[in-house]
Amino acid sequence: MGGDGTTVVVRAQGHEHVRAEHESTLEVTTDDWLTPAGDCIVGVEADTTLASFDPAVVTACQDRATAITVTLAAGGHEDTVSGHGHPELTFEDDRSMVLRTSEHTDDRTLLVGADKAASDLDRELIAALADGADLTVTITVA
Repeated sequence: MGGDGTTVVVRAQGHEHVRAEHESTLEVTTDDWLTPAGDCIVGVEADTTLASFDPAVVTACQDRATAITVTLAAGGHEDTVSGHGHPELTFEDDRSMVLRTSEHTDDRTLLVGADKAASDLDRELIAALADGADLTVTITVA
């Protein structure tokens, strides 16, 4: 990817049921609904899916040495989650992207080894999302 890295911007929406209480994952989905049980989901109606990522980005993310940084911004607040790639990331899911504190991978996984989960996010950011604020997810791959 070179020294300058690559950036992907995803636009999504907050939702009244955003609680962000999950302790090992964080998720953004294209679904337009969220139940209170979805305690890892911070954004709905995402306009981009893992399956639509550029193949060069996918290849870069399939390397453990690749640093992946995700900045979440809504309602004048932001928080950043850092993790890394993994050789088994497939980027095949067309619905959800999940950030994981563990090394677990599946077709919904964007990054592993995250330094934060949903429960660790800035609570003012989460309050804005629970009020339905627009969410901008900026993914930087370097």
